[in-house]
Amino acid sequence: MKLICSKANLLKGVNIVSKAVPSRTTMAILECILIDASANEIKLTANDMELGIETKIEGEIVERGIIALDAKIFSEIVRKLPDSEVIIETDSTFKTTITCEKAKFNIVGKSGDDFSYLPFVERTEKVSISQFTLKEVIRQTIFSIADNDNNKLMTGELFEIDENRLKVVSLDGHRISIRNIELKDSYEHKKVIVPGKTLQEISKILPGEAEEMVNIYITKNHILFEFDETIVLSRLIEGEYFKIEQMLSSDYETKIKINKRVLLSCIDRATLLVKEGDKKPIIINVTDNMMELKINSFIGSMNEEIDIEKEGKD
Repeated sequence: MKLICSKANLLKGVNIVSKAVPSRTTMAILECILIDASANEIKLTANDMELGIETKIEGEIVERGIIALDAKIFSEIVRKLPDSEVIIETDSTFKTTITCEKAKFNIVGKSGDDFSYLPFVERTEKVSISQFTLKEVIRQTIFSIADNDNNKLMTGELFEIDENRLKVVSLDGHRISIRNIELKDSYEHKKVIVPGKTLQEISKILPGEAEEMVNIYITKNHILFEFDETIVLSRLIEGEYFKIEQMLSSDYETKIKINKRVLLSCIDRATLLVKEGDKKPIIINVTDNMMELKINSFIGSMNEEIDIEKEGKD
């Protein structure tokens, strides 16, 4: 195999697929990035058997071939190369030579035939959503997933599609986040649980352009996100998600209407007195037309009042 591409294109591709390289595994081949130049395009792939990412990069294929290279070593080499043209060559013994200007690396790869390819997903009905919207939805819900495996369902987010509505829900036992989005088209009802790790990694690599779309394909066991030249494929979490409607009571003692920006700015100021890891709470007192936020920590104290509209009890 021999291919030529720019360092910028190669690094961009490596950074994208590296998100699917497992930190620990008993299968050495999964610690690799697959470079596939066996057809008329250059594809980079990584797969940890739960999450797989594939992206295409621009370049010239001089000689077709396929090779799996240790992800950590390969990515570090690419990052340190000069900003110039990169030549990658392999031989029949999987010896790989990476050349850029006067820098030349020789490393040993593995057979690409041993790599765990992404499972085939039939792309029938696609759900389209803008990159910007999906990135915002993830940002607004991902903080309230559980960070341990005590309850697997809580480590993921519910994606429920009903006609032209997409509802995304996350909860960790203390907080619930719900985001409703109106879609341009109508779709058959679908209800799946997407791993939080998958959504976190998608958020990192999504450009977030308002005009560009993400196509989503859902099967019984997998969800596939397709955008630009990248495919993200993830296993779904099995099980029946929590009945959110039963958790959200329509009865309330107090209802408050408040300026979001003012509240966020106030909270931002209050947290200046909280060190990382400190779990001092912000105390909220509500009266007729005023909300008071107070905090006391080892550093000091702070209180601030915000104008509100209130219905119900103080």
